[in-house]
Amino acid sequence: MARPKNQAGRRAQLVQAAKQAIAQRGLNGLRAIDVAAHSELGAGSVAYYYPDLGDLVREVHEDAVSRFYWSRREQGSADEPPATRLARIIRSGIPRSRDDVDFQVLNELHTHAYRDTFHAGLMAEMYRLEVSLYAAVLTEGVDSGAFTMALPEETAASNLVALEDAYGLHFMGGTPLDVDDIFRLIAANAEVLTGCRLVEATLG
Repeated sequence: MARPKNQAGRRAQLVQAAKQAIAQRGLNGLRAIDVAAHSELGAGSVAYYYPDLGDLVREVHEDAVSRFYWSRREQGSADEPPATRLARIIRSGIPRSRDDVDFQVLNELHTHAYRDTFHAGLMAEMYRLEVSLYAAVLTEGVDSGAFTMALPEETAASNLVALEDAYGLHFMGGTPLDVDDIFRLIAANAEVLTGCRLVEATLG
């Protein structure tokens, strides 16, 4: 019997392997052998740790949401101007390439949420967290005098999340926009909302 600490490590490994499998072949018809193909463990080990493959998919979703949120929250530093932090948040919500596994997985799971209340709940939580990221920096900009909002902060935050989701979906689907185009389009909207010029942002 594997030690508990090894079990935790193997489960984490299988979550990452499942991400790769989902990104490659999608959720429909996902099998233990597909996950094993991206792991050092065999299909038997996948079945041992996850007799119900749905449990593994749920852990994949939880991991993807957590990583996506925390990677965005950690962008920039507290002493940066609000306009710089806002630009970084926008940039962090755009896929870096069409091979971005986390974005591929989240898009797959987003469609799955229509038929599963667990996944629907996670998508709703991710939306709430993303709106909170934008709302916090917008409020900070207003309080510092850097932003003059055309809409209430929560409304503007929701609109920015909707824009990044829509552009990200089109980008991942093959629409001929590159990541810099998408940044400039969303940043232009943010400038109208805040009355403040944003600078081109890079990720930290």
